[in-house]
Amino acid sequence: MTQLAIREKVLVELAESVVALDEARAIAAAEAALHEGIDAYDAIQEGLLAGMNRAGQLFEEQEYFVPELLVASDAMYAGLSILRPHIRPESFEIPAKVVIGVVEGDTHDVGKNLVRIILQTKGFEVLDLGRDVAPAKFVDNAIEIGADVIALSTLMTTTMVNMDETINLLEGRGVREQFKVIVGGSPLSKGYADRIRANGYARDAISAAELVKRLLQPEAVAIAG
Repeated sequence: MTQLAIREKVLVELAESVVALDEARAIAAAEAALHEGIDAYDAIQEGLLAGMNRAGQLFEEQEYFVPELLVASDAMYAGLSILRPHIRPESFEIPAKVVIGVVEGDTHDVGKNLVRIILQTKGFEVLDLGRDVAPAKFVDNAIEIGADVIALSTLMTTTMVNMDETINLLEGRGVREQFKVIVGGSPLSKGYADRIRANGYARDAISAAELVKRLLQPEAVAIAG
């Protein structure tokens, strides 16, 4: 078997271990990737992340549900624990800090957790404030760590107003221009993001990570996913 074929086989195994919800298999595949000399960043992007993306698609197609998605995340984390220490610093394209959380009144955090995972695999430093986060907590923590991006999530229409309140608070404190603010969650839309003056809207975890990268490019403009 050629080295290219071996590489492809290991990457496929990494992805399938996540889809199969198998932590032990993910660890073994990650160790195999290192043994075969596959770049750790490539193994994450083309293997584990590809598998997580597929699990997300199965969730959207209602073949997987929340429990399966959580176990898929656990499998991905297991592989990451092996690969992440071997990532070369130059693999990180845009070093930046992101504060992320589910807004006050909402405790649904599966989507937020996926965004955090993907941002971390892409090299971002992520401060996860968890669930039911008050606007002032987002603002205080973003200022404290010198964040570049504030990512707000909700799955409830009744708590969407707290995204608006967070942006209002940033403006009231005179620090709005210091941060890019992105929003996401199933009840949201680009139109809503525009109305509350967010810098962008992401429809899923993958597009959220790409949105963050685009917004941090020089001369970036507000982009909605």
